[in-house]
Parts: sequence; structure tokens; C-alpha cells
Amino acid sequence: MSESLREAGYRMPAEWEPHQATWLSWPHNRESWPGKIEAVWPRYAEMVAALARSEPVHINVNDEELERDARRFLQQAGAEGEIHFHHFPTNDAWCRDHGAIFVTRSGADNPLVAIDWDYNAWGGKYPPFDLDQQIPGRMARELGVPSYKGGMILEGGSIEVNGDGLLMTTESCLLNPNRNPDLTRPQIEQRLRDCLGVETIYWLGDGIVGDDTDGHIDDITRFVGRQKIVTAVEADSEDDNFVPLRENLERLREFRTPDGESFEIIELPMPPAVVHEGQRLPASYANFYIGNRVVLLPTYRSARDEEAREVLQSCFPEREVVGIDCTDIVWGLGAFHCLTQQVPLA
Repeated sequence: MSESLREAGYRMPAEWEPHQATWLSWPHNRESWPGKIEAVWPRYAEMVAALARSEPVHINVNDEELERDARRFLQQAGAEGEIHFHHFPTNDAWCRDHGAIFVTRSGADNPLVAIDWDYNAWGGKYPPFDLDQQIPGRMARELGVPSYKGGMILEGGSIEVNGDGLLMTTESCLLNPNRNPDLTRPQIEQRLRDCLGVETIYWLGDGIVGDDTDGHIDDITRFVGRQKIVTAVEADSEDDNFVPLRENLERLREFRTPDGESFEIIELPMPPAVVHEGQRLPASYANFYIGNRVVLLPTYRSARDEEAREVLQSCFPEREVVGIDCTDIVWGLGAFHCLTQQVPLA
């Protein structure tokens, strides 16, 4: 394709737009959850069960043995619906970041295109990642859709779109020299525009404490409507997240749409600090996932869980907000949005 995807009329839909499926990679890397992966599998199966009530689910597994194990946990979780397994080996479970990102175009011969971005496991932190690098192409072939090279390192959790030409990201991640040291900020913006069909890019600052991704947007700030944004705030001025989240909130208040309008900004509480073996984990309610009929909310055995659920339920009155305990999952330094990747309806 000589022209860019944007020039060809493609765009990345918002997460709340209709999905044909959600794609996942089953957890198997014990180094990602030292001493806890056995506790992760039942909660992960609960996530799949909730999603399968909402839409078809595709799951990457390394082999037949892992598929058998996964099926056993899904049966115990009461999972029903359309669930497809693919023997596509992975290094880890974070499909948001190693999976394909999809763009759509109405009335086209190829209404769905899978973008295959380069991937280096968050700045080369967790080698090897050779198997994860192959997942976008395998997803595209399985779906029978064209694959398009993004031309730079990009993880799905580092960007947030409203489906109408607007994209949010963070300086701490996308401008980190461990991703694309040879690209300038304008060059990175241009590749986002060319591949994702966006026009306006908004930059926030830092992410939350404990986030090994260098500050993914999906732990702090999310679009929940064309001009509506939820953003995590920390009420405790002594907490290390207080200042960076307040600074991001101030930036959001200054942002304007291309028409000069301000955004509706809804504050989402942060859970109390989740610490395991002396390590502060990136626990955040902002790492929710929007399915066709459900919103998966990570919870943390806190009284604030219900407050967060009520905030999101007000944003998505037509969907069921399902809270699932993520206290063990977040030991892997991610939650439900990190684990999922939507395949939009073409």
C-alpha cells in the first residue's frame, strides 16, 4: 500500500464501538507472577467467562497441554459462549501490547486491517520477546485480513483513542529513548496519524508508581465518550501518585477539541496502595476493558472498589460493569486492559 492507512480512509475505532471479538494470550510465564500464577489462573478464567457473555473470545496458547489446562479453569469458572483457542506460542500474556492493533474502513474491499507494530517488551526489559513479536501477523492470517507494518515500536496500552480523530498518550512512554530513539516527537506523531487515522494528539506526563511500561496511558486516563474522559486521581497528598496525577488532571482541563470545546472530565479514584514483597504495584481502576455488553473492572479488595464501579457504571449505563479481583493479577504489573485486545467489527 503506497498511501498511508489514513489517506486510504482507515481509522482506529474507540474501544466502546462494536467488537467482532476480543483476543487474549493465556498466562504461562511464571517469572511474570513469581509464586502467584496458580492464583492468577482462576481470576483470569473469570475474566474470560465475563467476556464470553459479551462477545467471541480468541485465546493464544502455547500448545495442547496449555489449552487443556485453560479449558479446565474456564469450565470451573462457568465460561460459556464462543471461545476459540489458537496454538500461537507467546512469551507472556500481555496481548494489549504484543497483539495487532486494528483499523477499519467502511465500504472497502478490506474493511479491517491489522497493524503490526514493532515490539521490544517495554524497552527491552523482559527478553526474550521473539514469540510475542510474531503474534500480530498470526492474528491477521487467522482472521484473513491484511497486515500493515507500523514502522515503530508501539504498545497498545500506550495509546487511547476516541474513534473520532483524537488520541491521548504520555511523554514518559512514547518519548522514552528505549522505544524509538531515532524518531523525534513530530515523527512519532506523524506515524500515529498515518497508521491510526487520528488528527489531534494530546500528551500527558508521567504514569503511576510501579508501572514498568514507563507510564502507559491505560493506567491513568481513558476516553469513555467522544468528548468524555475518566482520569485517575489520588486523594492522599502524601501518596507518590498524588503529584503526577494532579499534573495530568491540569493538562486535561486545558485540552480543547479541534472545535475549541473543553472535555467533560470525570475523576476516578485510585485504590489504596497494593504492595507485594515490598514492591508497589501499578494498581489502578483505569485499567478497565470495555466489551460489547460488559466493562471489566479490576478490583483490589478495597472499599473504593464500589466507588470506582459506580463511576464507570454512570459512564456506561447500557453495559454491566463487572468487578473481578485483580490483586493477584496485578503482581504481574498489569490488569484487564493490558491482557485484552479488541477486534473491531469491520
